[in-house]
This record gives sequence, C-alpha cells and structure tokens, in this order.
Amino acid sequence: MSSKTMWILGFTTAALMLIATLAVAPRLSANPQQATTAEVKIDNFSFGPATLTVAPGTTVTWVNHDDIPHTVVSTDSVFKSKVLDTDEKFSFTFTKAGTYPYFCSIHPKMTATVVVK
Repeated sequence: MSSKTMWILGFTTAALMLIATLAVAPRLSANPQQATTAEVKIDNFSFGPATLTVAPGTTVTWVNHDDIPHTVVSTDSVFKSKVLDTDEKFSFTFTKAGTYPYFCSIHPKMTATVVVK
C-alpha cells in the first residue's frame, strides 16, 4: 500500500470516529441535570422543615436526630422507610412534580410535606 492510500485510510477512520462520537455525545451530555439533595431533620418529635420545596430529581434524606425511633411514611404510599434509630437515614428521590404529605407511623401526629415543582 502506498503512503497516500494509508493516509486516506487513516483520515477516513478518524473522520468516521469523529462522526460516531458527535452522534452519541448529545445524548450523553445534552442538558445534564445536576443531582440535587435536601435534608429533613427528625428531632424533638418533629420533621424540619415541616414543608420542603424541591425540584424534580431531588433526593431528600431524612436523618433521625431524636433519641427514639421514627419512620417516614408517605400518606399515598409513594415511599416508606424502615424504623430509623438515632442517626439513621432514609433517602428518596422525587422524580415527579406534586405534593407529598408524610408522617411517622409510630407517632402519627408527626406530619410534614415535600412539594416538588
């Protein structure tokens, strides 16, 4: 093979690789959403904040800072934690807009809401 033929093959291969990369790249990086997080503290028989507003895609983590166990249970069965002892955590990622009231199943008067918009 001549050096000119080798150069043409090399150039063609590089061009095809570039085209393939450009065809795939927009799907990988077009408007990547940054992962967002929020935290709810469980302390003194309450959830804080009582109303938390987040964007879709946000992962909310509840942390039990109380000396007794609590749970985090959605009133519409969207999410439910196990019993959380002191310093244990539960996380849930909210993907859809809406209002999500929740409570502690051990202490039902403990209530709060996550608003996703």
